[in-house]
Amino acid sequence: MTKSKTFQAYLPNCHRTYSCIHCRAHLANHDELISKSFQGSQGRAYLFNSVVNVGCGPAEERVLLTGLHAVADIYCENCKTTLGWKYEHAFESSQKYKEGKFIIELAHMIKDNGWE
Repeated sequence: MTKSKTFQAYLPNCHRTYSCIHCRAHLANHDELISKSFQGSQGRAYLFNSVVNVGCGPAEERVLLTGLHAVADIYCENCKTTLGWKYEHAFESSQKYKEGKFIIELAHMIKDNGWE
């Protein structure tokens, strides 16, 4: 018998949340959503101020749609699925607002709690 992992953080049930579509670990509170108009490597993505239950890989420079950025892939701490990335550094001044923020692709998350 395998022991199931518990999530590192649970977001309050009273808030609309986003969870990992693969294992249902909580990822972000709807209040942390900045923008729904981002593009990930696998389609549409959302930009968040903060996330939970997410690990971060090493930063690397990538040329994205909006120019050169230093980004680190982020993954679900529970099931290890790559979810998107964290903006570590933006090289263009108009993109600085993204630094320290997180992209999660829609293909990897599901809405939970109170979306009726």
